[in-house]
Amino acid sequence: MNSITNLLPVTSSEDVRQSLKNGAEIALLDVREEGPFASAHPLFAVNLPVGRIEERIAGLVPRKDAPIVVYDNGEGRTARAVRLLQSLGYSDVSALEGGLEGWKRSGGEIFIDVNVPSKAFGELVEHVRHTPSLPAREVHGRVKRGDDLVILDARRFIEYNVMAIPGGRSVPGGELALRVRDIAPSPETTVIVNCAGRTRSIIGTQSLVNAGIPNPVFALRNGTIGWTLEGLSLEHGASRKGTEVSEQNHQAARARAERLADRTGVRSLTAKGLEELLADPKRTVYRLDVRSPEEYAEGHLKDFRSAPGGQLVQATDEWVGVRHGTIVLTDDDGVRARMTAHWLRQLGWNEVYVLEEWNEHPLETGPEAPLLSRPLPEVKTLSPAELHKRLEADDVLVLDLATSPVFRKGHIPGARFVIRPDLVSHPVIRQAKEVVLVSPNGIAAHLAAPDITGENRQVRVLKGGTEAWQAHGYGLETGLDDAQALSASDDVYKRPYEGTDNASEAMQAYLDWEFGLVSQLEKDGTHGFRVLEDI
Repeated sequence: MNSITNLLPVTSSEDVRQSLKNGAEIALLDVREEGPFASAHPLFAVNLPVGRIEERIAGLVPRKDAPIVVYDNGEGRTARAVRLLQSLGYSDVSALEGGLEGWKRSGGEIFIDVNVPSKAFGELVEHVRHTPSLPAREVHGRVKRGDDLVILDARRFIEYNVMAIPGGRSVPGGELALRVRDIAPSPETTVIVNCAGRTRSIIGTQSLVNAGIPNPVFALRNGTIGWTLEGLSLEHGASRKGTEVSEQNHQAARARAERLADRTGVRSLTAKGLEELLADPKRTVYRLDVRSPEEYAEGHLKDFRSAPGGQLVQATDEWVGVRHGTIVLTDDDGVRARMTAHWLRQLGWNEVYVLEEWNEHPLETGPEAPLLSRPLPEVKTLSPAELHKRLEADDVLVLDLATSPVFRKGHIPGARFVIRPDLVSHPVIRQAKEVVLVSPNGIAAHLAAPDITGENRQVRVLKGGTEAWQAHGYGLETGLDDAQALSASDDVYKRPYEGTDNASEAMQAYLDWEFGLVSQLEKDGTHGFRVLEDI
């Protein structure tokens, strides 16, 4: 790293790649919106839009002197992000020399889509392990004949509930090895694992193979996308879930998980050992509870975040921002943390631990609280009742900082959609004399209010956000059209494998892209993945 007079400190693409290859800690942050990010980025770039930094950076990069390299693609976001991170106390922040174009010019490989390290790893697993799979038509035929089989959906329950293979049940990926023996007690029962596309089907199926279950087990080839492309119907609103775990099957699952953890180099951790890791000033430590969000809310270790195991493997970059950081996992069964950890080790995370001792740690209840980088600023607020009354005057500009999909699902009548970086530049906002900022829980609105305060206008924040508005019984509008949008709605990338309105061409193109990821990994050369070739 070097510093140029009057300019931001910069880091070269070559230095970033060398850190990735050497196993050194580094966070490469793409500060554009998710849509542009999904169109082109380096393999291990983590998407953190500049307008969301204060909300998410404390979780993604908990160590204030971890090396952070920031880039955009000429949108002018990098300088703002670097200075904001510095103001939050991060001491080793630099800009990627030349931004995304500089990465390309230096020979760096470019990837598309999101959560790409995990998706590329899934393709590599199938390539190396020859993970068994069945095409949609064959699975449909077996179901129609009444064959002895179970279909387990490895996605989050909310995704399964939107669309599912008929007759399938929701067993998120991190739960499969723990629960499958009770779901399919007969070794003759065929187990089929599906997701929307490929990754969670492959990893879920290979998890059961690695876990040594006696059943025949297959991935549903290409998931619900493959099912849909075959012209087969999906089920909507399904609510079937996994069963409770018997003691005998719990012990069998735990024994196999322990073996896999040992085989892949996962280390057990005591309470004292955790203290020592946290005391190391050169180590970035992530403490993650891999159980379901419902179990987490019932009781969890203080300072551990909720990261259900299947999703953590599928989208590690949504929790862990520093490549080669140290990851500490925990559960209350001895299975889920180890199964998750054995995948993270193969994903190239060198320091992965499992903490089992809960007795010496304080416990908390409730869902995960927001982890902010600094206290919310003091701002003027108004209640839902006050805003409801004020809207009748029709001369107040309500700006909603929710993501565009959330805005579409429901927003305060008359609100305009905007992303935070556009607050200071949009002419409609600059001309407004009275502005009310809202967001789902009010946090994003509180953080953004100082951006536009003090320009001969009154700026207030809706206390409690849209959630409080609804709790008071006030209605919402749906949709997002050009008249409501003050920003482009590319803040969230439209996944070709989510929802029910995707074009066949987009779904097929997505599958074709996944098939090519293994060759891209070879060209990139920074991944460090090491697939377990034998059990």
